Amino acid sequence: MLLGVWQLSAQNKAEDFTTNQPGSKYRFHDIILLPHTPVKNQNRTGTCWSFSTLSFLESEALRKGKGEHDLSEMWVARHVYQGKAENYIRMDGKANFAQGGEFHDIPWVMERYGLVTEKAYPGLHYGDTIHIHNELEAVLKGMVDAVNRKPQKGHLTTAWKDAVRGTLDAYLGYVPKNTEEFTFEENGRRFTPKRFMKYLDLHPHDYVEITSFTHHPYYKPFVVEIPDNWQMASAFNVPLDELVTITEHALKNGYTVAWGADVSEKGFSHRNGLAILPEDERTVSDRKSKDLYLNIDGKKIPNAFMQPVPQKKVTPEMRQEWFDRKFTTDDHGMHIIGMAKDQNGMRYFIVKNSWGDSNALHGYFLVSEPYFRAKTIDIFVHKDAVPAATKKKNPCYFKHGE
Repeated sequence: MLLGVWQLSAQNKAEDFTTNQPGSKYRFHDIILLPHTPVKNQNRTGTCWSFSTLSFLESEALRKGKGEHDLSEMWVARHVYQGKAENYIRMDGKANFAQGGEFHDIPWVMERYGLVTEKAYPGLHYGDTIHIHNELEAVLKGMVDAVNRKPQKGHLTTAWKDAVRGTLDAYLGYVPKNTEEFTFEENGRRFTPKRFMKYLDLHPHDYVEITSFTHHPYYKPFVVEIPDNWQMASAFNVPLDELVTITEHALKNGYTVAWGADVSEKGFSHRNGLAILPEDERTVSDRKSKDLYLNIDGKKIPNAFMQPVPQKKVTPEMRQEWFDRKFTTDDHGMHIIGMAKDQNGMRYFIVKNSWGDSNALHGYFLVSEPYFRAKTIDIFVHKDAVPAATKKKNPCYFKHGE
């Protein structure tokens, strides 16, 4: 997951999720909205996985009574770049090396390098005020490809890892080899990265990734076959209905959820504050129109971004086919912070995006249950947010993560 866009800066705005945009006939009620931090902007980077997971961890800190903290996405990204470079060379270049990543990359960083604040490590060391990683990615990719050619008699020197580290220092800011020598202040106290993580009461092994596909057994972990899963890490597989139940159960019990999904459907429109899966795709054929109806081939068709329309009933078989045929791909990581129902009783999840204050909902949108069922790649939650009935199916996994 890596999708990024260049939008406006995030602002603190009053949050009103009773409709999706001015003039819309959508009316949302039974709203559950959990504590979360302000919307941020990944700008022109493929680091949605870092933004969404750190947003999730910021909510975790709030849930634990540790206050509001702005965590550094680039601290995570730089260590994942380094990890991906080493993996790429170990795999003789037969691995993905790009900006994208997965939720489980953050616990991997936490365990090894801890966490720091945005102020301590903004990751803007290349003459810009917004995050843009095109050049950084190109330089790093050129470097690892050169190393992978093994120009010195088929063997590697001892210097190339430091060369990658030096490039990351140049673009994102200096970090000592021993990251516990990196210190910073927060709330009048001085921390190392790991001490700060413990101060926030955040523990890398408290979290699990959960997914739902039919090509692997249920209630067992499997390696999700997506390019950005460079660690070949596993997610726990459950039936589709149970994936929805887990998400709802988490939210009802005060836990937010990180969400990885495909956002390529016509019914996904951050601009309109909705991700929907209408039965008639003509109803989402014009994302710019603010009219209640569209004129298509001389016929008056409801505009699904301005009024509710019937949505598809998604089965596990449909979902699997879309994944296998690449209609569903690992596009984007986001953060589910609540849920609501529309006037017809349709369930929606409230999503915090990382594209800045860029729509009528100031950077948030609502995803319908049908879209969630069809297009979710995985979710990332605290183990305690998972219902007991699911845990009983594989208690060893939820105790040890194995």
